Amino acid sequence: MNQQKIGGFLKELRLEKQLTQEQLAEELGVSRRTVSRWETGNNLPDLSLLVELADYYGVDLNEIFHGERSSETGMETEIKDTLLQAAEYTEDIKKKIVRRMHYLFICGCISFVFYLTVLFFEPEHTSHLFEFIKGMSLGISFGMVIVGTIMTSRYADRIVEWKVKNNIISE
Repeated sequence: MNQQKIGGFLKELRLEKQLTQEQLAEELGVSRRTVSRWETGNNLPDLSLLVELADYYGVDLNEIFHGERSSETGMETEIKDTLLQAAEYTEDIKKKIVRRMHYLFICGCISFVFYLTVLFFEPEHTSHLFEFIKGMSLGISFGMVIVGTIMTSRYADRIVEWKVKNNIISE
């Protein structure tokens, strides 16, 4: 799925309706910056907003997923293609979240190893900066444990849904 091509197509559709990004954002209940991110291909709307955009512009979801107007083909093929594109889109969002969780986990592990190293090799006389760094590394480690616990609990799906709905998830 080519996000830049989709973004360009969304921009083209908006311009055909002679709307500004602000007007479209107001219509959909999102920020102008969010619309800008869609049109540059940095981010894509969540699936419910894609359906709303398709209805608003009078195009098929398949056309949005391909980033261009499609020629007439068999309806069954179009539906199958659209569903495959929607599944790919959802999978992309999940991969982004998992990748971010891995980065957070790595940061937490590095921070904890740093804390243990500092704890065992602490000099006799420490400065305020040293104590601050030690406390900060422990805080980051503890924070990552909390984030990991939340993300592996039943609340993770609710958080992901909220982030997708509010268009917080990006590349």
